[in-house]
Amino acid sequence: MTDIVPQNPAERMVFKALGWTWPFYFVGALYVVGPVLAWLLGGLAALVLYLGPAVRQDLRARGPVPDVVVIWFLGMFVMLVALWVGHIDWGLGLKQTIKSSIGWAKGWALLALFPLAGAVLPIRREILIRGQCIVGLWTLALLPILFIAPYAGLPEKIFTSPLKAIGGPGPEYFSVFFFTWDPGSWTPRWQFYAPWSPFAALLGVLQVCFALEEKNIRWRSIGIAAGVAMILLSKSRMGLVGLVACTVGPRLLPLILRGWAWSVLAGFTALLAVAGTVVLQALQDGVAAFKGARADSTRVRETLQRIAGERWQNEAFWFGHGTVQPGAHIVEYMPIGSHHTWWGLLFVKGLVGMLALLVPLVWQTALALMDAARGPRGRLPLSIMMTIVLLSFGENLEIEAYMLWPGLIILGIHASELKTEMLEGAVVQPA
Repeated sequence: MTDIVPQNPAERMVFKALGWTWPFYFVGALYVVGPVLAWLLGGLAALVLYLGPAVRQDLRARGPVPDVVVIWFLGMFVMLVALWVGHIDWGLGLKQTIKSSIGWAKGWALLALFPLAGAVLPIRREILIRGQCIVGLWTLALLPILFIAPYAGLPEKIFTSPLKAIGGPGPEYFSVFFFTWDPGSWTPRWQFYAPWSPFAALLGVLQVCFALEEKNIRWRSIGIAAGVAMILLSKSRMGLVGLVACTVGPRLLPLILRGWAWSVLAGFTALLAVAGTVVLQALQDGVAAFKGARADSTRVRETLQRIAGERWQNEAFWFGHGTVQPGAHIVEYMPIGSHHTWWGLLFVKGLVGMLALLVPLVWQTALALMDAARGPRGRLPLSIMMTIVLLSFGENLEIEAYMLWPGLIILGIHASELKTEMLEGAVVQPA
């Protein structure tokens, strides 16, 4: 079934890295592979830009670096500066500052390096889409073993890799699991190759979004089936929302440019004017049921966010506290500044750090929105941006960027396509 072949070293790197996702997970190496791949591809992109026409033909740059990629680099550099200032303000010391800077290089920096690689290096979308479907094939092949593990008396965790010695957010990033027990219901949840189940669900959403763009129906079916399995077995509410919103939304967006769609919207608005109270109550009941599905998790997250917000406003408004801090029993000892990108950024890096992410994120989302409204080229980039935004409200992006890299490369490819289109249009127009 493999009829797509890498055509240059950059494509071979990403294709093999994707195809080996599960083997890398089996040795606890995924957290290492992501940053290493980012810096290798980023360095290769910089070299290609520097050498220009002197570089080998199959590695020639797509074109100039798009503005949005430059903004990503500026934003992530501001993030690093905010980190340094926060450490100085709170007297965290040189050792902690160096450690946190290395963490930045393995986290936030990836949000700029991978888009740069996609924008500069001649990596085709098809390579990433097929590679993601190959990950899905691995997932489906292993699914029976993972599914029967809790019922066959197998242990949750198989082992923790010695690679944890290099340092990271926690041992779960270097551990291999069959499954985990949900402490609320004491039922099994599966996290596949992610460090925990909710993140696996969002990776499943990305899996489906990529697979929907696959032209080969067999590979497309494999990718969609694997993604849906990840979402359902992770038992994540956020994953169910993403499955609908991030796949259907970008495909409905072109309707806004069609006249009949506005007529339908007008009729729907009139209907809401009549039955609005009933609909609003139904929505409120649905939200309450959604939160109640995992009430303990919702309570912990809301408490973490409230504490982070209060301490940010009262103690470190501009540059934050420099690092997450231990939480009390009321939040089940979860670190303050975790489980939410935006409140976490405000707590750790202050308003400056939050804006350093918000500006490029909004810019990239606007590009994807406008292009998705015009045609199918923008569907996958918009799906990726919607998934990232959804992920940011339940997780910390910087410690999960190492698994989002196929989507980040797609964003760079898309930005380059738009830049090339704009430059060609400017050339065609009369002076």
